[in-house]
Amino acid sequence: MMPMVYTVYGFAIFFMLAWVVLWCLHILALSYSKWKLHRSVDRAPPETPYLGVSILKPLSGVDPNLLSNLETFFSLDYPTYELLFCVEDEHDPAVLLVHSLMQKHSHVDARLFVGGLSVGVNPKINNMQPAWLAARHPLVLVSDAGLRMRDDALLDMVQQLAPDVAIVHQMPFTCDAEGFAAVYEKIYFGASAARMYLCADLLGINCHVGMSSLVRRAALEEVGGLAAFGDYLAEDFFMAQAVVARGWRLRVASLPALQNSGARSVAALQARLARWAKLRLHMVPITTMLEPLSECLPLGAGAAWAASQLFGAEPLPFFLVHVLLWFLSDWLLLCSSQNGSPPFSKVEFLLGWIWCECCAPLLLVTAITRPEISWRTRCYKLDWGGKAHELKPKLKF
Repeated sequence: MMPMVYTVYGFAIFFMLAWVVLWCLHILALSYSKWKLHRSVDRAPPETPYLGVSILKPLSGVDPNLLSNLETFFSLDYPTYELLFCVEDEHDPAVLLVHSLMQKHSHVDARLFVGGLSVGVNPKINNMQPAWLAARHPLVLVSDAGLRMRDDALLDMVQQLAPDVAIVHQMPFTCDAEGFAAVYEKIYFGASAARMYLCADLLGINCHVGMSSLVRRAALEEVGGLAAFGDYLAEDFFMAQAVVARGWRLRVASLPALQNSGARSVAALQARLARWAKLRLHMVPITTMLEPLSECLPLGAGAAWAASQLFGAEPLPFFLVHVLLWFLSDWLLLCSSQNGSPPFSKVEFLLGWIWCECCAPLLLVTAITRPEISWRTRCYKLDWGGKAHELKPKLKF
């Protein structure tokens, strides 16, 4: 009987400690967001001229917002930069769109690279490799196709680039849009993901997401350049890991990355989140298996049980208060990520928040039971450690 009692108390202490740690992370993330995000960008000319930036834009297909998204990159408030558009297939409709923008903004240094170069299984790396080799500037910004850029965002990123910093990356967030999928997306990136992203940056943990990432070219060349990460689908994580191992630091920019896809849907976002969970499961399996303890409902249920075992508290009131405080904390963090009130009502936030919290554990189950990764028209199998193999490889470039 005594070993059983010790086991119960051991689990109860574990859940209670996890609960305390997560609430410390809530406080840290909210406090750090107030200090870090949406700081004023200094537009005054510097004493030392800013380094030039080569912007790599990998494209595949056209969505309703692509034209307006790309056009924001032609009007950046930055003295010296070039735009390097990358398209895998010469028949891709993005080719005509890029040509029209280059003709319209002929004063901007822009080039189009078609065909890619095979250096691994990662199609994004293959697509960008020719542009990487042709880039003229010492700083390289890798920017996903679905991003919209504020005119001062590049300036903000460069100003974060201290001498010992190799990568400045923007925290993933979203533009305002209509519909439940947009609400779900904004709550996930502005609250749930932002909490872990900001805490990781504050604590010096690798949280690099490469959708908008400014890199010192020399630092990345030290570890083999882009080609060195062609066999990883989560190239951003391993890229950051490699440069940090050589003594460089990472830093999150003040302005978040504004995702602005023209084809939002709940199913598409869940497929994307499930893909990320599969990547994490093979890169950091132990941490990923503990992820349910970072979610409101599983952690709250465990902590309520633990409180009843350790302190004789009533589980249901404890759980309800926990959920209410978590809900309010996420609202405040979302407002901080948004730099103001979100573009939807509190009722919409409540419905989106419930959906987000209920789906989170299911996405991890999907990652465990269906480990293959589908990315556009390709399918991959991951080895432990993160290397990928294409199950139905396309013809090589």
